[in-house]
Amino acid sequence: MNFCNAISEDFQKASNAALALPMANYLKNNFTFFGIKTEQRRTIFKTNYEKYKLEVKSNFREIAWELFQKQEREFHHCAIDLLQKAFKNNYRLEDIQFIEKLITTHSLWDTVDTLAKYQLGGYLKQFPQETDAVIARFSSASNLWLNRSAILFQLSYKEKTDFDLLKSECEKHKHSKEFFIQKAIGWALRDYSRFNPAGVKAFVLSAQLKPLSTREALRLL
Repeated sequence: MNFCNAISEDFQKASNAALALPMANYLKNNFTFFGIKTEQRRTIFKTNYEKYKLEVKSNFREIAWELFQKQEREFHHCAIDLLQKAFKNNYRLEDIQFIEKLITTHSLWDTVDTLAKYQLGGYLKQFPQETDAVIARFSSASNLWLNRSAILFQLSYKEKTDFDLLKSECEKHKHSKEFFIQKAIGWALRDYSRFNPAGVKAFVLSAQLKPLSTREALRLL
């Protein structure tokens, strides 16, 4: 695709080996980097989006997936930037399979958390009738990133958060030894504590969560 080729060429030109190494180290060397900072990466994306807007709008799912399969981490974030723009209130019912594929590909918190909050969260806002089935499946999966996504997907819901569902997810995973699950429980509860501090405090004090989850959940209280 012309857009993907142009992005690749511009990323190559903007690569900075001095920045690439610390970026890779920050993510525990799970990925390689061009060494492009977020602001510059987004400028490259916006320039090429305007240039190839017709192609991108017509094929944004295919383009995002092509980018997501590439090696360097900047491509994955570029794909998410594209989906942030293209997916708003523009989901198809079958897109949940695509979202799941993205969450479970090249998975780490820096992509998964955005996908969970905006793509999964946005999808379930558009199709609320799918919430129970999707979250039950993600929550019961053997993949910790799907589990984490099931806990975090309501981060953008604010006062509309389904607190009973959030509590249920926290209870289900509260014994997990996974750092990213314990952290997600605390983060989701802390975020909702801005809208229901008494409810969150009461739940945390009675739920016997892991110390990390408890500490994170009560940070604002």
